[in-house]
Amino acid sequence: MSDQHEHWQRTYRANPGMYGEQPSDPAVYAARLFRDRGALDVLELGAGHGRDAIHLARQGFRVTASDFSAEALAQLRERAEAEGLGDQVRTLEHDVRQPIPLPYRSVDAVYAHMLLCMNLSTQEIRDLVGEIHRVLKPGGVLVYTVRNTEDAHFGTGTALGDDIYEHGGFAVHFFSPELVDILATGWELRERQSFEEGELPRRLWRVTQELPRH
Repeated sequence: MSDQHEHWQRTYRANPGMYGEQPSDPAVYAARLFRDRGALDVLELGAGHGRDAIHLARQGFRVTASDFSAEALAQLRERAEAEGLGDQVRTLEHDVRQPIPLPYRSVDAVYAHMLLCMNLSTQEIRDLVGEIHRVLKPGGVLVYTVRNTEDAHFGTGTALGDDIYEHGGFAVHFFSPELVDILATGWELRERQSFEEGELPRRLWRVTQELPRH
């Protein structure tokens, strides 16, 4: 993923705030759900420059915003401080192929918009979900979004294997229904909701799954 790391660093450097300031629809959904579940501490994986992390902090959550791009996290911290949210948002430079550097059962909820469908092998994704399981408290909830095999880009561009295709320098792992089910093993799968975002348009799923309370 080193080439992807450099690609994202350059992209964020060249396009500060590239996704805008408004939260994504999945982040608005996640904030409502997390509040309903009584969550306080939220981990966002792949937070980028922070449009969703800022929204979660505005809703009163304590947010740990993780990304492997130091450039993106610098933009996130600057915005959090500017909005008076510095005490509610902490950043964590982290490559999700490595163990999450947080203690066992230390967060109430995890949110990841378009992170699990990055240039990660199926095994790396399974290992990551295992790590999410480890850091979540019993009854904790995970909301993630991924591009799926109904997307127009699936099967086109440069094939990298394992349902990963590269377009314009960005590698994407397209999710099948079977992969969603595999990742829900040991969880309670609450929802797999189809939605569209951006140009093409991109076709995604928003997945909600919870850990048993005992």
